[in-house]
Amino acid sequence: MKMPEYVIIGNSAAAIGAIEAIRKKDKEAGITLISDEPYHTYSRPLITYFLANKVTWQQMLYRPKGFYRQNKIETKLGQKVTKIEAKKKEVVLENGEKISFNKLLIATGGKPFIPPIKGLDKKGVFTFTTFDDAKKTQKFLPEVKKAVVLGGGLIGLKLAEALAQKWIEVTVVELADRVLSLILDEAASQLVELVFIENKVKFITGQSVKEIIGNEKVKGVILDNGDKISCELVIIAIGVIPRTKLAQEAGIRVDRGIIVDEFQKTNVKDIYAAGDVTEAYDLILKTHRPIPILPNAYLQGQVAGLNMAGKSATYPGSLSMNSVTFFGYPVISVGLTSLTAESSDNGFQVLTKKKFAQRIYRKLVLKDDCVQGFISAGNVDRSGIITNLIKEKVKVSKFKKKLIEEPLGLIVLPKNLREKFLKLGS
Repeated sequence: MKMPEYVIIGNSAAAIGAIEAIRKKDKEAGITLISDEPYHTYSRPLITYFLANKVTWQQMLYRPKGFYRQNKIETKLGQKVTKIEAKKKEVVLENGEKISFNKLLIATGGKPFIPPIKGLDKKGVFTFTTFDDAKKTQKFLPEVKKAVVLGGGLIGLKLAEALAQKWIEVTVVELADRVLSLILDEAASQLVELVFIENKVKFITGQSVKEIIGNEKVKGVILDNGDKISCELVIIAIGVIPRTKLAQEAGIRVDRGIIVDEFQKTNVKDIYAAGDVTEAYDLILKTHRPIPILPNAYLQGQVAGLNMAGKSATYPGSLSMNSVTFFGYPVISVGLTSLTAESSDNGFQVLTKKKFAQRIYRKLVLKDDCVQGFISAGNVDRSGIITNLIKEKVKVSKFKKKLIEEPLGLIVLPKNLREKFLKLGS
């Protein structure tokens, strides 16, 4: 068989971005895609919706069924790469097969973080990052009346919502003092918690699970403070960490994630990385860190693919963006959001607008007259306007107070910005 020009490890957003970018430049060269999951590419954020019976498998597909054939991709699905031989320029599969490459993309994504908890081997304990996780959990649900979700981040709360909608009594256990502490401030977290409490979801903050009790099956959990919660299901949803083992063993530089430059290149010639497995450059914090967000992963994949195919492209950097709805209540968080009014001593300015009776909250964080971050809860219409202001580093001193009013519209912007943002689709 002819050696493929390109080999891609992974089958999610970054991999698809790379394939589509390569095919813009190179229509014919061989591309081999390898994934340890046996499935067609699918949208991982939708697995909680699948659990809640809101979407079908067909609706989860990230690209149409004929995507691989149309792009002349040889797929090796359900097969695991066990080793990257960087000097030999080949990857080794679990079955012993070796596949050579000219250019390699590592897009292995993240894996669930599992703390050392006693009793993890009991029936009724699950993680939740893949379609298989969703299927296994869904199959187990008829046995469940009470569930504990460990983790109050985005995945944990979407899981809690899905379970509550199935009339399961849910308790969310979160080590921080509030939910969504990494992306929301105290006021926005409070509004989200109220929405969940109204839907019968309980919260325990400032605690974690130290033991899962029961014989073979889960019967409950014991918290750090010794309190017990009875349940038949425990889902660990603390977060994900980059899957870097293959890269580390191949001599590729790794910190928290794979270290790449602006071209998505690693320190090893002809090996690239993209997506949740990497450390992306944060436009606001001006540092490299893992930012596991699907649009960023896709764009990194595109940049990697173009460079692999010989066309120079650079990744502009990532902006932490989260847009989510809980029980119909919308929340958006972009950029730097945790600062308070007291942060003005550090050169930041914080503007807020609160209408708690209407469950509406807006927050703007500024520095040097540029928006550094914002939160919008309850009414998120036209939030793309502020996102574009951040990306374009627009000076907003003349209209900044209007940005926290609602309804928010393009009319608040100067004419030249209105015309520009109309083209961008804000």
